[in-house]
Amino acid sequence: MKTSCGRGAIACFAIVWAIGWGLSEAAENHFASADPAINPFDGESMRGWTTATGLPIESGWDAADGVIHMKPGLPRPGNIFTTYEYGDFLLSFEWKIAPGGNSGIKYRVRSYGSKTLGCEYQIYDDVGAKRPPKPKNSAGALYDLYEPNGAKVLKPVGEYNTAKIVVRGNVIEHWLNGHRIVSATIGDAEWQRRIAESKFSDVENFAMNPRGKIMLTDHGSEVWLRNFKFEPADTTKVSAAR
Repeated sequence: MKTSCGRGAIACFAIVWAIGWGLSEAAENHFASADPAINPFDGESMRGWTTATGLPIESGWDAADGVIHMKPGLPRPGNIFTTYEYGDFLLSFEWKIAPGGNSGIKYRVRSYGSKTLGCEYQIYDDVGAKRPPKPKNSAGALYDLYEPNGAKVLKPVGEYNTAKIVVRGNVIEHWLNGHRIVSATIGDAEWQRRIAESKFSDVENFAMNPRGKIMLTDHGSEVWLRNFKFEPADTTKVSAAR
């Protein structure tokens, strides 16, 4: 497709962005696909997800009527991972958390020696927490790296918040209730400074990988996720052994 930007660079960028994310019938087909390599968030089953050891999900996490739900218990359900890896994507969803709860969605997840890590969209009850969270650990944050900006508006616990994660090349965005609250560029000077001040300071090349799994975290809190729209920019099937 041929475009001419000139002085309308901003408008042109918006058009290219929309095209890049397939805001078309093709995008809807990705969302509707039953293939977990294209869409692991069908909201009706846990097909396309595994435990940390690669086994099918049998308890703790379930999906029905468009909602993925984790109910804590003993033994702990544990974190769960997509079978496939993903590169660039847009994921919009809604979430709510139990009072005082803590959870999150991690992406570009991979192994770093004995640790399995990734960037995390923090899901948190900021108000009901036993200890007020640091801004970088609060709801919507890029966990331990980037705090939400002043546009953040969090709904009361028990109500669903709308959210969006955008991952495009080295650029990451977190959205909450219609507002972009985090914007980061992996690898730039600000990123490197924040990495050095974080819990990832000793993790070589943290988040520099262009692809990775998506992980739903079990931090012991009941959490609900629904109304998924997942648009991968690349639907090449990449299944990585854990």
